[in-house]
Amino acid sequence: MAFPDIALVLPLAIGLVAAALAARLGGHRAAIAGSVAAGLAFLAYVLVSAGAEGGAAPASAFWSVPSLGIAGGLRLDGLSLLLALLITGIGALVLLYAGRYLQGDPRLTRLVVLLLLFMVAMLGAVTADDVITLFVFWELTSIASFFLVGYDHEKAGARKAALQALLVTGGGGLALLAGLILVAMAAGTTSLSGIIAAREAVLAHPAAMPAMLLVVLGCFTKSAQFPFHFWLPNAMAAPTPVSAYLHSATMVKLGVYLLARLSPVYQSEALWQDLLTGAGLLTAATGALLALRENDLKRVLAYTTVTALGTLVLLIGIAPDLSATAAVTFLLVHALYKAALFLVAGILDHETGTRDAAALGGLRHAMPWTAAAAVLAALSMAGLPPFVGFVAKEIVYEAKLATGGAAGVVAGIGFLVNAAMVAVAGLLSWRIFFGPRRPTPRAPHDPPKSMLAGPVLLASLGLLAGAAPGLVGAWLLDDAATAILGRPVEVPLKLWHGFTPVLAMSAATIALGLLILLGWERLMPRLRGVAAMDRFGPSRGYDRALARVIDFAEGTTRAVQHGSLRGYMRTLLLVAALAPLAVLLARGGVDLPESGGLDPRAFAFGLVALGAVATALARSTFAAVMAVGLVGFGTALVFLTHGAPDVALTQFTVEVLLVVILATVLIRLPVKARDIRTPRQRAGDAAVAVALGGSVAMLLLAVLASPFDPRLGEWFGENSVPAGHGRNVVNVILVDFRALDTLGEIAVLAIAAFAVIALLRGAARPLRPGN
Repeated sequence: MAFPDIALVLPLAIGLVAAALAARLGGHRAAIAGSVAAGLAFLAYVLVSAGAEGGAAPASAFWSVPSLGIAGGLRLDGLSLLLALLITGIGALVLLYAGRYLQGDPRLTRLVVLLLLFMVAMLGAVTADDVITLFVFWELTSIASFFLVGYDHEKAGARKAALQALLVTGGGGLALLAGLILVAMAAGTTSLSGIIAAREAVLAHPAAMPAMLLVVLGCFTKSAQFPFHFWLPNAMAAPTPVSAYLHSATMVKLGVYLLARLSPVYQSEALWQDLLTGAGLLTAATGALLALRENDLKRVLAYTTVTALGTLVLLIGIAPDLSATAAVTFLLVHALYKAALFLVAGILDHETGTRDAAALGGLRHAMPWTAAAAVLAALSMAGLPPFVGFVAKEIVYEAKLATGGAAGVVAGIGFLVNAAMVAVAGLLSWRIFFGPRRPTPRAPHDPPKSMLAGPVLLASLGLLAGAAPGLVGAWLLDDAATAILGRPVEVPLKLWHGFTPVLAMSAATIALGLLILLGWERLMPRLRGVAAMDRFGPSRGYDRALARVIDFAEGTTRAVQHGSLRGYMRTLLLVAALAPLAVLLARGGVDLPESGGLDPRAFAFGLVALGAVATALARSTFAAVMAVGLVGFGTALVFLTHGAPDVALTQFTVEVLLVVILATVLIRLPVKARDIRTPRQRAGDAAVAVALGGSVAMLLLAVLASPFDPRLGEWFGENSVPAGHGRNVVNVILVDFRALDTLGEIAVLAIAAFAVIALLRGAARPLRPGN
């Protein structure tokens, strides 16, 4: 295997090995080992991207099913590389941070292991080159996030948040699976690169639009688009390292990633553009509004993440080249400043004892390094020069203004949203670290260096990238935008474009944001007082829907699981009777075979019927056993008269043994139970029996009326000697052609025999006194 191939699989292997090692080391050492492993994975991706020849995306095919014509593996193009570097780079800093943040917590080892497994799942998802591998890793991220969000599982709020995130994203995952299968069927391949190459075939397929809608639904739930946005703020019940990693930089971007990945297929479709543009705008506006009514720092950041995700989806929905560059630039910028601010929020909570924005202020002297990181990240969030956030905001405005007929609406709403983000940035920096000092539950001070390293480095990268945006674009962002559009794109990133209308919009955005910040103390309570936002929002709708589902499940359980064995049997037999009958009637399959007069072999069937009637009318259990034996003997005659003497002999032997054993047991046991059914119950049971018998009879008659297809029998006859080395076709079928089935039957009989032996030994053993 070539080095690029090894490097693509190597980060996943590093993560898995590190998870096992962390479980062994435990505690703070586990966090350090995890951080080192994430750093090594980061280095592996840098090396493989640097070693790519001729600009071709390195790929590694490591699984295939030739009989089904499908295969899969990993592929690293510009978009995958951007996400992989964010996942591993931020993951390394978060793991280092977590070691100190949760120092002394006995559950730290479990958290580190789960974070590493989550990292592996994310890396697999963003580098997967086929829909099967993608979906497997996609679902693994949901499962890992469930356990991470529910870290404090002893708290009801954490359990509820974890379940909500799993149900919303997992439900969307089912829709995504259906959509990906339809897309793969339309393209004739499961390969993502192959699907993109088969764009015309996909769009020409009748299932193209349903597939697109299902994929969009799955991506919207994963990336918290309206009306599925509510699960993301509620997931803030997780510890801060989890929030910083999953809910700002990685998992919530997975839906955005897949939309961008499939953009070359659907980007020219009006429905695709309208869906993504509309949902993105609505999500961004909703997140901005809800962020202004929160005072919990993590929930404020969560809603601003919702806003950013809406902006990214909006940019993917816009067709021009500029929007693709804007999307990948903003994706990088948001990951840097948002992860830094989440880590700062955790530091404030850890060192002051509160994360209530209204209760914090004047902390710059007590926490100078934390203040520096917060200010740098907030300035990038607000989009001030010379930070890379300013570069991103400028190009995002340019992309929105180039939208076309809806440019005014898109740019206008974007302007208000960005102003709200400026206010939030000021809230997270100026208000908390400057101004009058406010008392806190704990004496504030800067945390250890391992907790400061993440926010300081991430915030500083925002400044360094802003100083040289062209280098960042040429190395990382141009290739990522090319992957989104499916064609080369070169939009040079610059810090200064001169005095332009976009610069005027940026200045107006900052001015309006400062006004909102100054009035935040009066605005926040008023927004919180709008009860309709909570009463009629999607979160309340989710709670009501879940309650209705639980009520329905309980009602169904009460109706079905009623504790009556006779009722269970009646339901089972009625379904078995009506299901085939309904199919026969719906498909016009009711038919009778041609009659050739009375067949003497019908006597055997008459004997079976006589035994069945006698069993139903028997007054005692012993008489019923004798009558059941008549059914068995009649069945043996059926086999005998239809050319199966070996099967008939087996049936005779088994039936004799069964009747003798049951009769012996009944003689020795004091069985005095009588039939206590009422006449009405007897009539109902008789009706069920007649329905089942009639349904099976009609089915068999319809089968006999169909032309006999001898191909299967002929094949077994032809292959019995050369393939199975036997002339008894039945034996060859049992021993060779369906050997596993026969082995299973033998295993069942052996297990039953051992169980009988154990019961007999237990019955024969005398009871000890006191037992």
